[in-house]
Amino acid sequence: QVQLVESGGGLVQPGGSLRLSCAASVINFSTYNMGWYRQAPGKQRELVATMTRGGVTNYTDSVKGRFTISRDNAKNTVYLQMNSLKPEDTAVYYCNADRRPYYSGRDYYTAQNYWGQGTQVTVSS
Repeated sequence: QVQLVESGGGLVQPGGSLRLSCAASVINFSTYNMGWYRQAPGKQRELVATMTRGGVTNYTDSVKGRFTISRDNAKNTVYLQMNSLKPEDTAVYYCNADRRPYYSGRDYYTAQNYWGQGTQVTVSS
């Protein structure tokens, strides 16, 4: 069974830092695009940061310059380093693994999409 397990959330003061981790049990981790999303009470889930299987990153404007997404394919893990945290960053953060169908030589990789259970991040004084 495929599993994505987030960790590293917690309560932090404004201006503080946290590093979230997402450990994936998926086979062929390197074939997936990875991302972090968040959802605050009463709001829709939004994209925070993504990294394609090729290493291209994308961030929502509100976190640019403060957050950094990275991945370690050898450890099947994706990270989100969050600095200069603000109260508006408070939300449940979800890890996502997404794959578009594609061929690599004679290998064919099917479309897949998985979500973790989420980890709470609270920024408050």
